[in-house]
Amino acid sequence: MLNISPITAFSDNYIWLLSSKKSTSAVVVDPGDALPVIVALEQQDLELSAILITHHHVDHTGGIRRLLMHYPSATVYGPTGEHIPAIDQPLKEGDRVCLEDLGVNFDVLDVPGHTAGHITYFGAGALFCGDALFSVGCGRLFEGTPEQMSASLAKIAALPQDTKVYCAHEYTLDNIGFAKWVEPDNPELLAREDEANAQRQRGEPTLPSSLGQELRVNPFLRTHIPQVKQAAEQFADRELDSVAEIFGAVREWKDSRYD
Repeated sequence: MLNISPITAFSDNYIWLLSSKKSTSAVVVDPGDALPVIVALEQQDLELSAILITHHHVDHTGGIRRLLMHYPSATVYGPTGEHIPAIDQPLKEGDRVCLEDLGVNFDVLDVPGHTAGHITYFGAGALFCGDALFSVGCGRLFEGTPEQMSASLAKIAALPQDTKVYCAHEYTLDNIGFAKWVEPDNPELLAREDEANAQRQRGEPTLPSSLGQELRVNPFLRTHIPQVKQAAEQFADRELDSVAEIFGAVREWKDSRYD
């Protein structure tokens, strides 16, 4: 059985560590910092066999070179559409990553928006989504358009609802604060806030969430909901005719008034 655990880095990053009781091999996702990964691997007597990268930002890639100095046989997978020099296996939608040592496969999805070439990895009931999707939020549009990001999130929303969502940052409570502006009367959102507060008070991550839960509480996945549309139109002070326009207004609202 696949074991997935978080390695904390910087102020709020999670580097996801994948391992199995049947193997001494391990895989990490988006290692922005090498040292905590090396410490975790040594503590568990694991050997790094692969690195999965979702996009080029340094808090997701900064540890690659040092990890390869310690584990030179590790294979680095990452997006074909972004310049990441250490990548051995460039990936695009339709490709599959076969991690034989762990007995799992991941399908690649293109999800441009946060960055131009952002990808996600989906398999074994899990989605490693980097900064494309957060719990109760999504990534800023540094390189993409609202149309691109809206389409990317729709692609993610079509996955099975029991998919576990492994985001790369602990942003949940901050995101809930904004989501309550959009849907202040959403009981699922208020329940998620209680849950997340309790998790953080216990020193636990709020992740993974589930895609089904995100569909009930995440305003960026709920642009088809009348209440979200109405709130977006009130912010934009105009009628919004498409899901992409609604998404763009909600994203602008969060960028300009909350972050």
